[in-house]
Amino acid sequence: MAVVDIGSNSIRLVVFDRLRRMPLPIFNEKVICGLGRGLARSGTLNPDGWAKALVNLRRFRWLLDGMRVSRVDVLATAAVRDAADGAAFVGEVKRQTGFDVAVISGAEEARLAASGVLAGIPGADGVMGDLGGGSLELVGLERGGFVQQVTLPLGALRIAEAGKTRSDARALIQEHLARHPWLTGYRGRGFYAVGGAWRSIAKAHLGLTRHPVHVIQHHTVPAREIGALCASLGKMRPEQIEELGVSRRRVETLPHAALVLEEIIRTLEPATVLFSAFGLREGHLFDLLAPDEQALDPLLHASMEVARAQQRFGEMGAIAGWVAPLFPGENANAARLRRATGFLSDLCWHEHPDYRAPHAFTRSLRLQLAGASHVERAMIATALYVRYGGKAGGGECAQVVDMLGSEGLHWSSVLGLGLRLAHTITGGAGDLLSQCRLTLTDRQVVLHVAAEAEELLGDAVDRRMASLAKALQREPRIERASQTATAPG
Repeated sequence: MAVVDIGSNSIRLVVFDRLRRMPLPIFNEKVICGLGRGLARSGTLNPDGWAKALVNLRRFRWLLDGMRVSRVDVLATAAVRDAADGAAFVGEVKRQTGFDVAVISGAEEARLAASGVLAGIPGADGVMGDLGGGSLELVGLERGGFVQQVTLPLGALRIAEAGKTRSDARALIQEHLARHPWLTGYRGRGFYAVGGAWRSIAKAHLGLTRHPVHVIQHHTVPAREIGALCASLGKMRPEQIEELGVSRRRVETLPHAALVLEEIIRTLEPATVLFSAFGLREGHLFDLLAPDEQALDPLLHASMEVARAQQRFGEMGAIAGWVAPLFPGENANAARLRRATGFLSDLCWHEHPDYRAPHAFTRSLRLQLAGASHVERAMIATALYVRYGGKAGGGECAQVVDMLGSEGLHWSSVLGLGLRLAHTITGGAGDLLSQCRLTLTDRQVVLHVAAEAEELLGDAVDRRMASLAKALQREPRIERASQTATAPG
């Protein structure tokens, strides 16, 4: 299915593989049309933007027909909603493309954007802000639920065209925020930033800091640091902003988007700013799911889908439970990271052996995943690097050592070595895991093998056991048993 998003500054087409908990975007195209340019003065859509939007919407129609997309939902937001000729534009779109355009209210736009954030970061707690060209939506989030919301006329394009000095624009933003005192009740919590202009700020920060996880989703930064960056962006020349990796099409409005974010940080005093690549489109799809599907863990669901697409000899779903005895007393979040890593543990079987470890690290670090922080991504990626024979903290994963710390690095090393052992014993045929199990004592790591399956043992298994035991500061032991059972978990 596909979603077409007609915004004040851009229109975008995203085609997803299918409707599911974590749909995979398989085509994504954005065009800056500027439909809302000049709207505040004229009250109507920009004529050039109107023409450009229709040209590209006709292109989208051809593409969708060629891709045989079965369902297309077209959503229009602030510009079409507010313009006197918005209804006429919707009618012309229908005549030229056959698209039925749903013009959504400000409240609905806010709700869908917040749903998108929650789809990718379940349990988000704080305030979600979605900045478009024409409006700013703010929603209070309470551990995965919506509380209060408001739509403000503070879109980046609208502020850019107001003709105000920077100090006057700042005063205007402060005035609008002050009208909603409930916002200050979220001080000290997180601010979840949504929207293309704010994603550009995240991209600039990733480049400036040389952050090893170059992924916008769940990029989390202390609010003071982002506030300082926003203040700097307001003083930069356009060519300096471009040098940060910001698209030329965003340069004009980025200082205004930065000013809005700077004032939100000043008003809300959040502890952190978390950037979300998930917004209105993803929220719309999430809204279409049944409640039981919405409740699925996005990280585990996406990891499982990747595993199903890559599997060789059937699912290796039991592998995460098989290595669970290596982590006594782990908490619920560590358990879900272990399970996700288990699903991904055969990610690069088709690669050349010399490149499996670095490719597994890089690919898993940047996969289309949600529900994991950047530190958690790095933990998973490092574990997979070790699973394919790399050394924790060496090679490609040296860049994330500081992120992980000694505990995270140890966790990744033990998990990677445990998965490597499991794949060595079974050759990737998961059903064979039922023939053996692991236990951990104060002094030993013990591999119990059913008597009838002793042929699974060999020199390679001995080497893997020795490496795992060394990481755990224990002695390896292999015990033949007449009966064995798989470990729970």
